[in-house]
Amino acid sequence: MLVERDEPLEHLLALARRADAGRGAVVLISGEAGIGKTALLEEFRDRAGSRHHVVWGSCEALFTPRALGPLRDMAPRLGERVGNLVSDNAPSGQIFDALRHEIEERREGVVLVFEDVHWADHATLDLLKFLGRRVATMNALIVMSFRDDELEVRHPLLQVISDFPSSHTVRIALIALSEDGVSRIDAAGFFEPAELRAITGGNPFFVTELLAAHQADGGEDVPDSVRDSVNARLNRLRPMECAFLETVSVMPGAFDAQLLEALFGPEGEALAMAGVGRKLLVEGTRGALRFRHELVRLATLSRLPAMRLQVAHARVLRALEECGNASVDVLVHHAAGALDSARVLALAPEAARAAAAAGAHREAAAHLATALRFVDEAEPEQAARLYEEWAYEAFLALGIDDEVLEARRYAITLWRALGRPERVGDNLRCLASLHQHRGERATAFRLANEAVHVLDAAGASRERAMAYSYLSQLYMLSDQAKEAVEWGQRTLELAEGPDDVGVRIHALNNIGTASAYDGDASGAGLLRESLALALEHGFHEHAARAYTNLSCYAVDFRDFALADRIIGEGIAFDAQHDLDSYRPALIGVLAQLRLEQGRLRDAEAIAAGVMRHSNPSLAKRLPALIVLARAGMRQGAQKAREMLEDVLSQAMTTDEVQHIAPVRLALAEHHWLRDAPDSVARHVDALAGLDSVTLNPWVEGELRSWAMRAGHVLERDPARDLPPPVAAELAGDRARAVALWLERQSPYAAALVHIAAAEDDPAHHLATALKLLGPMGARAAADKARRLAKRFGVEARMPRARRGPYGAARTHPLGLTKREQEVLALMAEGASNSHISERLCRSRRTVEHHVSSILAKLSAKSRIEAVLRVQNEPWIMPQQQALGEATMGSGSE
Repeated sequence: MLVERDEPLEHLLALARRADAGRGAVVLISGEAGIGKTALLEEFRDRAGSRHHVVWGSCEALFTPRALGPLRDMAPRLGERVGNLVSDNAPSGQIFDALRHEIEERREGVVLVFEDVHWADHATLDLLKFLGRRVATMNALIVMSFRDDELEVRHPLLQVISDFPSSHTVRIALIALSEDGVSRIDAAGFFEPAELRAITGGNPFFVTELLAAHQADGGEDVPDSVRDSVNARLNRLRPMECAFLETVSVMPGAFDAQLLEALFGPEGEALAMAGVGRKLLVEGTRGALRFRHELVRLATLSRLPAMRLQVAHARVLRALEECGNASVDVLVHHAAGALDSARVLALAPEAARAAAAAGAHREAAAHLATALRFVDEAEPEQAARLYEEWAYEAFLALGIDDEVLEARRYAITLWRALGRPERVGDNLRCLASLHQHRGERATAFRLANEAVHVLDAAGASRERAMAYSYLSQLYMLSDQAKEAVEWGQRTLELAEGPDDVGVRIHALNNIGTASAYDGDASGAGLLRESLALALEHGFHEHAARAYTNLSCYAVDFRDFALADRIIGEGIAFDAQHDLDSYRPALIGVLAQLRLEQGRLRDAEAIAAGVMRHSNPSLAKRLPALIVLARAGMRQGAQKAREMLEDVLSQAMTTDEVQHIAPVRLALAEHHWLRDAPDSVARHVDALAGLDSVTLNPWVEGELRSWAMRAGHVLERDPARDLPPPVAAELAGDRARAVALWLERQSPYAAALVHIAAAEDDPAHHLATALKLLGPMGARAAADKARRLAKRFGVEARMPRARRGPYGAARTHPLGLTKREQEVLALMAEGASNSHISERLCRSRRTVEHHVSSILAKLSAKSRIEAVLRVQNEPWIMPQQQALGEATMGSGSE
């Protein structure tokens, strides 16, 4: 009986009808265990199933969840191609694309129900993210149920949910029943409504349990009241029925008749039907059985002492292997429960490989961790592989802690004992990379060099080439271009086989980046070659890295035309391929570009978007953090110095000049604008203490400019020729310096040259500077210009300060017109061109022109790519209204 759920039910049905018309949505149904999520969904399925294609899958509380577990449940009803790909453990990208095509090709709306996603595996979370980001343009309703009291702050599901488009996300939070609601369930009137609600908290399951066994209460850890309730019912059963239920309680998911026969023989079916009749078990689709509620299963499971629990797992494992249709994840679960080390060591690595292939690296690490519980019984070679494979998967999914480092060291020790130098060297390289990610550069270099020494002695191999390339990358990150290029070239000499294309792409990226930053223009060509090869051969991560490095080069070397194009392409590529680890840094580079172009408000909006809607690592978010601090400083923020010094402290932990230099230079600029030359000198000297070969020509040039402007003498020779605008200013040709800066679309830099030249012609230089600074809102530099004008007695000849927002504040960071922003907002809602035409009272041809222009400005190849960018980068549509984000209970909240 569905009580007090009419409004959420009608809302679900309305959303299904809307999805049928091509305007999909994500529905998040939350609430504590027993609140009625499944009952609501089952009623919805019964009501919607005749008109819509409803497909159901559940996540299970296995020790390690099945990769794509819910999709495996759904596969039989999703077409042959999806089913075959899932069965064959195909790469997740192929499966996701096949599912999307299957949905798009159906005439009726598709409803995908994912139950209990608080237990979802990593690959399923990736699938939900994939679908959720595209749902606006799909005729699909993605329904997820979960226990909100299961989600701690760092639960991965919360990050997935935060990435869903707010305009197409509906939250339905099921609340407790009222006194009237519990009294409707207690039709016989055993309790006073107020007493019944107080005892049960209005939880429908606990109400039902109390009425069945006269005592129940809420909670995930099987509260005594629920345990007592279930025990009371089990103790009234025949011993054979009770033993049956205790045995099947070790299985978190559903079980079928074939398994029951293998476990209990001909009596299995009769025992199962008895459990159904007593309302402890329920029968689902295709005859599958499960406990009516997870709390019932857990309470039953808690009755088993350790020895009987181990025996029950062993019985189920043998029966599953006899049936031959269980997934390897389930077999690992029961093998571990049975303490069967041989089976765990055989099955867990297989399960880990399948999970990793599906993109479920967290689950792969968990399977390998299960195997490591029995590592003392493994052969040395198997133990070494377990340690190295777990360290890799844990690094990808869980981060780098001492346990991950120790696992690599154990693997190295074992491989040494086995006389396998190629494995020793490869693990040394991986260990070096872990230390580099932790900011321990000296240790990384030591281990990388040791890896090269070991692999050199072992002879030519792919491992040796990759070790060379990694050493090249380390030198590149340390701004040691000569060494980076040398090791990169040696990598290319080794990586000549057909299977070495990934190594070649990696090496070309290192050589190109190092050469470009060393002032060699050919380096950019190598970066383009690395990018082209990565795109051609489908190396998504290599392509993302190439996009990032080429974009950084274009901005840092003031090639803004290249930067505008390549950054747009890169962000679109990262969004299309769900490369979330790379996209925040690249958006931060876009913010830096806008900052250098004098578009301070645009830069601030873009960088703030990264900080609000992403959770990247420090290295990935630093570009945006640096832009926020610099933009705030230039706009005259009250705590500008504190902001910059905080970012500097974070940048210093990376030990990378690419992060440290921009903040040092920004602090020098801040103090110069506030007439504090001694403080300028402190930051200039900190950078000047570095070897000049570690600073690219533009950083070296800016360093010298601030020293000259502050009257500070630097005793060092530049390692390379300085950029033309900087060289012109240092040579005293300020007019040429200004012209060159303006030619490079850098009006702010041109304005600073004018302010620095104020003594030559105060009225001209300061007035020109103020005209340049005005549209930017660069208050700090404008204030310095007006102070100088007052000092030189030319204040009356300065342009009047404007009030209110400047025109530049009303522009869009990507150049979208107001009408294009309106069209994009409707596109994000899933509206067709015809619908947009009607809403905006414009001809369809005009709308088509707007859409084409939007796609070009967003570097998107299709409408769905444009919508993906809006969903992933909210700064693109800062005024976008969130629709349908109501929270539902028995009524709207």
